[in-house]
Amino acid sequence: MGALQLLRQNRAFRSLWSARVISFAGDSLSLVALMLHVASTTGQALAISLLLLAGDFAPALLSPLTGAISDRFDLKRVMISCELLQGALLVLIALAMPPLPLLLALVAARAVAGHVFLPASRAAVPALVPGGALEAANSTLGFGMNASEALGPLLAAALFPLMGVRGVLLVDAASFLASAGLLASLPALPPASSGGQGRPSLLHDARIGLGYILSAPAVRVIALGFFAVVMFNGVDDVALVVLAKDTLHAGDSAVGLLLGAVGLGLLAGYGLLARHGSRASMAVLLVLGFAVSSVGNLLTGLAWAVSAAFAMQTVRGAGIAAMDVATNTLIQRLVPPELLGRVFGNLYGAIGVAAALSYVGGGLLLDATSAPVTLMIAGAGGTVATLVTALALPAALRHRAP
Repeated sequence: MGALQLLRQNRAFRSLWSARVISFAGDSLSLVALMLHVASTTGQALAISLLLLAGDFAPALLSPLTGAISDRFDLKRVMISCELLQGALLVLIALAMPPLPLLLALVAARAVAGHVFLPASRAAVPALVPGGALEAANSTLGFGMNASEALGPLLAAALFPLMGVRGVLLVDAASFLASAGLLASLPALPPASSGGQGRPSLLHDARIGLGYILSAPAVRVIALGFFAVVMFNGVDDVALVVLAKDTLHAGDSAVGLLLGAVGLGLLAGYGLLARHGSRASMAVLLVLGFAVSSVGNLLTGLAWAVSAAFAMQTVRGAGIAAMDVATNTLIQRLVPPELLGRVFGNLYGAIGVAAALSYVGGGLLLDATSAPVTLMIAGAGGTVATLVTALALPAALRHRAP
């Protein structure tokens, strides 16, 4: 089933897709607004870094718990509650414009609510679409979310002169309200495991989720492979800026071009997979995605011109789309429904930690060497991780977790 056919014929999935697209566009709006606000009020780059860490890294530390929430309650109610909470927190930020410490706390709280939503939305997909359409569903979600995320900064540029920071934040709050309204049309999505008075604690459920990943060979290999590839390659956002300005001696427009190349590749990759992804083996697609995303950085380090680096990063974006679709589809098929939220929560939390490690380690490597060397080392490390995953995955897929 193709992407357009899936959206046209499956009303429930269309509502989930639309909700994700709207709230992702709003998210990118508010991120730009908050970064500009912090930059103008503090004048410190460190403050912007703290803002990004509060939004990305802090929720990752709670991922075992945020995923467990999805497995304990009706997914529809979890998602609606998260959207309403995020909207309320954004209204509070917009009206109060608090000092930096309180702002960081509110941003972290909103990010935690978003981190509860993310595994719940991925766990809901198998309940809304038939098994044979999972590839198309995950590709369609990826395409819509990345397209709206790319559109957000452009909308922010258009809205700032008219509304200012407060107005843009309130627009994002309204996007969460609209998303919650769309999600209200979903059917009930009760937890796969029954609750009752004997239900274990949330901490116990979180431990079960971590234990399952360790005991399920295929899930463990996928998660560790994804973690390793992101840990090596996450530094490319920083390295590309240095590559364009210091190595290739290009201007600011070249920086924007290189940073936008991955986004173009992502959209192209998701579009192709939404149309033809059902014909591919997800295990092969996963390894291919790991390989392309890693080799793309390695070859970018050898680029002699901005055009060559742009081409490599565009191809790399398609590889990232492949690994994302393959990972989500494999987990949705391999993991029991009562554990999907916890597995997705832990996976996305681990990816956040891997990205933070990559930023820190890659930044130190950049200072010690150069952008080309950093990109080649990152790509080589990701390629080694890909080879290990390719060797371990076939045997792991033949075993089932206890």
